[in-house]
Parts: sequence; structure tokens; C-alpha cells
Amino acid sequence: MTTPFFQPSPDIIKPYALMDLDDTLFQTQRKIEAWDLPTTEQDKLVCATVNKSNEPLSMMSQRQSVFFNWLLASTELIAVTARDRSEIKRVKLSFSSWQVLTHGAIILMPDGQLLSVWQQKMYDKLVPLQDPLTQLVAHINNYSAQSDRCHNDLVFTPHTDTFNDTELTIYFAIKHAQKDHQVLADLAQQLPTLMPDFNQHFYVHVNANNLAILPHAIHKQHAVQFLLENYLDNQRPSFGFGDSMADLPFLQLLDWYGMPNHGQLHSELQAQLHSQL
Repeated sequence: MTTPFFQPSPDIIKPYALMDLDDTLFQTQRKIEAWDLPTTEQDKLVCATVNKSNEPLSMMSQRQSVFFNWLLASTELIAVTARDRSEIKRVKLSFSSWQVLTHGAIILMPDGQLLSVWQQKMYDKLVPLQDPLTQLVAHINNYSAQSDRCHNDLVFTPHTDTFNDTELTIYFAIKHAQKDHQVLADLAQQLPTLMPDFNQHFYVHVNANNLAILPHAIHKQHAVQFLLENYLDNQRPSFGFGDSMADLPFLQLLDWYGMPNHGQLHSELQAQLHSQL
């Protein structure tokens, strides 16, 4: 049997593009300046998200805007984000396919409805963890009270959603009000010592001024794998981009993946390359 040579075809099959959002497709003005991103002159910026007061918060550079427009026209774009169902509404971009939200705890179908079979899976995983999650907050508050550093500036945000008509806590996000990233890094190191069986139930993700404490069952990787195996066409190619170490496991499920030339994942790779020189 002779293997045929490639022949161009007019029948275009759109690949799946599974994309992280924050710091991959857009970012705040503060990060634009920190990363010195190109095509970010004021007249070239496009508003991508708003805050709770409906004021512009995150921006796309001209290049990011062109890239996102190309994604919309040329791919089936699937958002894969830590944002929950409330936060995703503050993203002023068009999404018409699947959405993986809340670090993978929520999957929305293309019609915007919850994927019920995934909701049941998450319900079964989260119900036994409600007491440990409550205990975790008490342990962290006790640690903060005894600390001699500025842990009083920790800002807790519980992320919840409704599963089987029951509101459940999914995970906790912690920021530092004064953006002291070292305080969050220190807390991340201490967390496994604050609570018995912490590592059995939870893992920690730290990226700049964001610390997330998540159950092992909650991960973008799990949700993306479930979609790939059960709902997406395995004959269609897939690719994606993400900026953080937490994105890497889901990206590695795809045919191709990459990262922006800024952010946590880029910095980690750059550091490894420099250590080998």
C-alpha cells in the first residue's frame, strides 16, 4: 500500500482551541506595564473584562485582539478558566462552545446549560469535603492570628456553586491586600502542616497574588479529559494556550499547546533553560 501525499482540501475542519483566559488572552493594566507588552498604546487597547462595578478591568493588546478574532473565526473556542459562573459574566468576549469554569468544577454546554452528568460527579466528590473545607478556614485563621507578618491582610474568597440543588463550597482563593506575594508563598508552604490529612484532601496553586486551595477532584485537567473522552470529536485536532503551571496538565492532553511569552509558565521554562546554560 502506498501512502498518499498531502493534497490541499477546500473542506476546512475547525480545530478545537482550549484556552485559558486571564493573563493568556488579556490582563490588567498593571500587568501590561510589568510585562511591557507590545501594541498596548491606549488607543490600541480593547476592554476584555469589567469589575463588579462594571468598570473596565482587563485589557487586550492589539495583537491579542487580532489573535482572539482569528480564534473565533477559525476554531471552535473552548474557555478553560478558574473563573466561576459569576466571574465569567464579567468577561466581555464571545463564547459559543463548551466552557470549563471554576478550575474544572463546572462544565457549561454550548447552550449555556450545566452539564448534569459532570455536576453529579462533582457533587459526589465535594459533599464529603465540606467539613474539611470549613476546618481549613479555622486553621488558617489561627495561623494568621499567631503570625508576626502581615497575614491580617489576607483576603479570603470562597467559591461556591449549586450541585443537585445544594450549594457547596468548591475551593478557597486567597489574595494579599497589599500584594505581598511572599506572604502567600509562605502560607502555601505552611498549609500542609496546619491541618491533618491536608495533602490527602487538597492541593495548592500559587500564581503571583493568587493562592488557591483546591480539592484534588477539582482540576482543569479532569474536566478537559472528560470532554475529550465523551463529548468532543476525536477526529478533530486540538490545541491550546495557558499561562500558569496549573494549566500545563490540561494542555498536555491536547495535540499541540503553548504559552504566552509572559506569565508563570513562561518564567518557569525560562528559569530551567537558564539553569542548563
